[in-house]
Amino acid sequence: MAVEADVEWLSADEQATWRAFNTVCRLIEGGLDRQLTKDSGMSHAHYATLVALSEAEGQRARMGDLAAFLQFSPSRMSHAVRRMERDGWVVRRSCVTDGRGQEAFLTPEGRRALEAAAPGHVAEVRRMVFDRLAPDQQHQLRSIASTLLDAIAE
Repeated sequence: MAVEADVEWLSADEQATWRAFNTVCRLIEGGLDRQLTKDSGMSHAHYATLVALSEAEGQRARMGDLAAFLQFSPSRMSHAVRRMERDGWVVRRSCVTDGRGQEAFLTPEGRRALEAAAPGHVAEVRRMVFDRLAPDQQHQLRSIASTLLDAIAE
């Protein structure tokens, strides 16, 4: 990949901000993944999938929609659901509306696994993020994240 010769390089302050932000994202994701794996035997990606299904209408979602919502590739989504099927947390069925696609359904076992994992996960999110930020910083973080998400969506 060629680098544009006229790219505006990051200033020292921008570089420090970018590196701090990038490191925080990796450390939070890794910490949440370790906590969930240790306490509940599930990855953070599986937890996010169970949450998405638990909040979906009918506790089910088309595989493609679920992958798009979670920002997973179709193959990553398929692999994750296959693993969660083995654990009894989800089942896959042909989509009733078109028969070509598949839907993932949250099972009662998946709901129980999610409910068992949630308290430890929330405690870790609080420990890593919210306990460290004042209320005005939390609002700033949400505003910044929303701005970035809107820009990425464009």
